[in-house]
Amino acid sequence: MGRLRLMALTREITSETQHLLKRLYRQSRHHRVRQRAHCLWLRSRGLKPKELRVIFPVTEKTLHNWFNAWNQRGLVGLYDRPGRGRHAKLTDEQKAQVKRWVEASPRQLKPVLEKIKETWDITLSRDTLKRVLKAFKMRWRRLRQVTAKQPPADEYARKRSALAILKDLDAAGEIELYYLDETGFTLVPPIPYAWQSVGQALGIPSQRSKRLNVLGFMHRQNGLESYVSKQSITSDVVATCLETFFSTVTRPTVIVMDQASIHTGQRVREMRDDWAQRGLYLFELPTYSPELNLIEIAWRFMKYEWLDIKAYQSWQSLVTHVEEMLAGFGDKFVINFA
Repeated sequence: MGRLRLMALTREITSETQHLLKRLYRQSRHHRVRQRAHCLWLRSRGLKPKELRVIFPVTEKTLHNWFNAWNQRGLVGLYDRPGRGRHAKLTDEQKAQVKRWVEASPRQLKPVLEKIKETWDITLSRDTLKRVLKAFKMRWRRLRQVTAKQPPADEYARKRSALAILKDLDAAGEIELYYLDETGFTLVPPIPYAWQSVGQALGIPSQRSKRLNVLGFMHRQNGLESYVSKQSITSDVVATCLETFFSTVTRPTVIVMDQASIHTGQRVREMRDDWAQRGLYLFELPTYSPELNLIEIAWRFMKYEWLDIKAYQSWQSLVTHVEEMLAGFGDKFVINFA
């Protein structure tokens, strides 16, 4: 078979057209259009087809087709005609069904591929299936632990509405709204995701250790007051921290917290009326509703995003890194609470 003879450019490329081609190859959002416009612009500047083949990794036939499309259709020839390219294997209705199958079995794609084959006699690769799911904005990520029980529906709706009002008052500067909760850190780390080279498995140190307990009062504007202790946090500790961090209240202040026993213990109950008279109020969330307490998000970021792997090398390293996170919250470590 003889070599394909490249077609000459019979449609003139004027200086104005050169300017348009230059804009297209720099600004078009379509890669193929940018590539073709660049090729034609270089050809109009005197580059030979042999030189273009070095710059553009395409076959001689492809270059011939680009020139042919230009000669026949001009600038329109830079764009693919409708209907070109590989057709989708699945219709929109089939893709929607695939999404429902994956939602019913979110951890295994093999059964979904088998259902596609069995139902429509379509063989789909795992990569193609992943692209379909990504188009639905589905991503492979860690499952989240949730409470086994559900909060009472009426109380949940009522408290959620009240919390929305408090957020608006806080945004308007009429009150101060804080979120209270406790967490703990040990040398047994949560297992985070990390980018790793193929064939190389990154390890993270893990060993039994005592627990570093943290009590925090977090404001939506990335403010955090914290108390760190190697001892257990009790109701007396919670009451003492409330007294210490909010000894002076300049405007009504609301503390959002769950109904853990240390938040409802005797010392806290005894102080509630006195605090209320000073403008400090406790807002109890419904049971089994941690998602309403924004400080839970901060704890999750600290454990899974911000805490460096080096923190787990020793107890002192863990303490140092945790204290750095707490001190840098709102400055170095920031969350956008939309």
